[in-house]
Formats: sequence, structure tokens, C-alpha cells
Amino acid sequence: MNYLMLLCILLPVLAGVLMPAFPCLKREGCRRIYLVAVLILNLLMALAICLTPHLRLQLLSLTPKMPILLKSDGLSRFFALLVGSMFLLAGIYSLEYMKDDPHRERFYVFYLVVLGTLNGIAYAGNLITLYLFFEGMTLLSVPLVLHNLTKEAVAAAFKYLFYSIAGASLALIGIFYIYIDSNNLEFTAGGALDASAVAGQETTLLVVSLLAVIGFAAKAGMFPLHAWLPDAHPVAPAPASAILSGVITKAGVVAIIRFVYFTVGPDLLRGTWMQYAWISLALLTVVMGSMLAYQEPLLKKRLAYSSVSQVSYILFGLATLTVGGVVGALLHMMFHSIIKDALFMVAGAIPSPTEPVAVSQLRGIGRKMPVTLGCFALVSIALVGIPPTGGFLSKWHLSMGSLSSQSGVFDWLGPAVLLFSALLTAGYLFPIAIRGFFPGSEGEDSALEQREPGILMLAPMVILAAASLVLGVFPEQWMAALNHLAEQMA
Repeated sequence: MNYLMLLCILLPVLAGVLMPAFPCLKREGCRRIYLVAVLILNLLMALAICLTPHLRLQLLSLTPKMPILLKSDGLSRFFALLVGSMFLLAGIYSLEYMKDDPHRERFYVFYLVVLGTLNGIAYAGNLITLYLFFEGMTLLSVPLVLHNLTKEAVAAAFKYLFYSIAGASLALIGIFYIYIDSNNLEFTAGGALDASAVAGQETTLLVVSLLAVIGFAAKAGMFPLHAWLPDAHPVAPAPASAILSGVITKAGVVAIIRFVYFTVGPDLLRGTWMQYAWISLALLTVVMGSMLAYQEPLLKKRLAYSSVSQVSYILFGLATLTVGGVVGALLHMMFHSIIKDALFMVAGAIPSPTEPVAVSQLRGIGRKMPVTLGCFALVSIALVGIPPTGGFLSKWHLSMGSLSSQSGVFDWLGPAVLLFSALLTAGYLFPIAIRGFFPGSEGEDSALEQREPGILMLAPMVILAAASLVLGVFPEQWMAALNHLAEQMA
């Protein structure tokens, strides 16, 4: 069973790389069956690993202290299931969305390869293994951004690459430091770094830890390495935008969790200036992203700025270094993936003779696209955090974690910022749904051709919208597992 983790990585990668080699996959029907079969099999393997805990597989050793190690624990199982579910739904959505794209085979090649690298991040057993897959995921996801090969897409792809490389370089400083001062780099809940190994070097540890957090957070869109995200999401195809926002940003979150909670350990950072600096950057990004989204007139770019803000909710919860904050972060990690995948799918389902689509063009669109806009309205309610949706559940735990963090002014400032951001979120999402369903006299002049998409695009949106509600109404079945994981970490 240990080799099942390796198979989860190799299957999507080989399936993507070998796709152009099979003549039968040139036919649209065969390619669709092939893609969905690989995505379903990937999810089934992730479920099988969940039923077989404590897997461990060492592939090779670069040095005696640097093995390439795969390991299954609570966080890896959680992230692998999230990745597998979102890739399956976005993949099904793409079958109709990409049907007229002449380069769709190239898209699917990189789509599957990126899935394999994300599985590698999920099952990485130490920082070295994590870093290798993290860099591979960055390089292999660039083609998803520049897929359309327009001037804007190429510029956005290079911006994404440069910011990601800069962030990874900062993270590498932290990895080098940990490597020198540790005899065991294997991820351990609560931290693997021996406090005696860094005695007298506490200031250096805090500096490199903050650099590593900022570096990995470049993928998550945290200030100051956030500027790639609003450019990359709007130019990518809708399925790519969905996984960029819903999944790939979470790879940065997972890397931060592994560095802070499984390597350095929260006890060495709790109550230090590094923690307060991290909280400050996360809260600044929350407010900044919400305000930029509020004033953005283009739909996909508005959703991209929203991701800048919402992913930093997760980073804020992690920065509290409390069990409640970690529970809230894991919850928001899941619900943001569900919600933002649905929002970008809705954006891609709106037919437009010109790109990009402006928010002002959506007035009255609910008349002929009621299901699509209904999904948008429901997940918007969830993203704001209105009960009984999942967004309320995650934001409640984030606020409770902040109030119990004993971090001075941030105890109450954190919940206040989250509430302010929620009001801004309502301000930039609710008017779209309201004017879409109740346009008034101006709705007659909409420039968009209004029609519901086909079932392959509609079904994933409906499933995600329903999940944002149902998982919030019935949390008991899975909350215990997240609480247990958070207690181990913090």
C-alpha cells in the first residue's frame, strides 16, 4: 500500500505526458473518457489512502539527511482529497468549456501533470521533497495561465513565474537553515526542530521563518508577493482559473503549514515578533484584496482580487497559532476551494462576444440563466459567511481562534477585520446576483447572449453550490477529523 502514494503522483503525470502518443485520443469522445477515468481513479486512490493510515515510502537519498520521502498523515489525506475532488469537477466542466478550443489536448496534458505534482505536495514527507514538487508544480502550471497565447496571457504567465520563483527563493533560505540545524527533517506534528539546536540563534530562526512564510505565501497571494494573482486568473481558461484559485493557492498554504507546524513548531514562534508580523501581513492582505475587489469592474478580475483576500483568511488563522485558528484555517481552505471553483465556473459559463466580461454586463442575466446565477448567489452567500453555509462555519472558528490567541491587540482586531472584509465581500458579490435577477428597466439592454450552459458545465457548478450549503448544515461527520488534526498540529 505504501506504493499507492507514488502511484497517485505517477498516474496523472504519465497519463498527461502520454496523451499525445495515443492516436485514439485524438478523437473527442475517447479523450473525454480517458480524462474522466484518470480523474476518477485519482480520487479513488486518495480515498483508499485515507482508509490506510500511516503510509511511508522513502524513494532515494540525496544525502544522509536529505531523503526523498513520501508520507501519509492527516494533512496529506485532507489536501489530496480536496485536490482530487476539485480537479474532477473542474475537469468535467472543461469537457464542454474547452470543446471548441483547438489547443485543448495541450491543456489536458498540463492539467493532468499539475494534478500529479499537487499530489506530490500532499504526500511529501519532508521539506526537501515538498520543495521539489512545489517548484515542479509552479513550472508546469505556467502553461495553464498562458494557454490562450494572447499578449496579456503571456505577460501574466511570466509575472506568475517570476513571483513564484522569488517566493520559492525566500522559502529556500528557510529550508537551508533548518537543514543545517536539524538532524531530522521528516514532518512531525507539533514540529520536528529541536529547540536546543537553535539555542542562541532565536533571532535568526524568526527571520528565516518569516522569509519562508512570505516566500511560500507568494503562491497563496499574500502581500507583498500577491500581484501575479489578479493578472493570471482572468486570462486563463475558466477551468484553469478555478484550480488556480481553488487549489493551487492552497499549495502555498500547505507548504506554510508544513514549515511552521510540522518542522519549526508553533511553540518556537508563539508570542514573537515574527508571529505578529505574519498576522499583520495577512490582515493587510485581507483588507487590501477586498477593497480592490469592491472597486474592480471586470468579473474575473474581481474574483481574483477576492481570492487575494480570502486565502489570507486562511493564513491569518494559521498565524494565530491556536487550535481554533487552525480549525478555521482548514475549514476555510476547504470551503474557499469549493466556493471559488464555483464562482470561476459561473464566470466561464457566461457567454460573451468580447472578453473580458464586465460586471455591468450581467444586469438581467438571471432571466435566462437562473440556475447559473442561482449557483453564483448561493456561493456568494457562503463566501460572505452567512449561516448556515460553510463559510460561516469557517469564519466563526477563525474569529474564535483569534480571540483565544493571547496576541494583544490582534485578539479583537482580527475578528473586526474579518467582519469588515465580509461586508466588502457582500458589497462586490451581492449586487451582481440582485441586478441579475431584478434588473429593472436597464436590464433590457444587456449586451450578452443569455443561455444556460450544457449539463457538463452546469452539473459541477450545482454540486459545488450545494456542497457549500450542505457541508455547513451537516458538519458533524467530518469536523471531528479536522479538530483532531488541529490539536495535533497546534
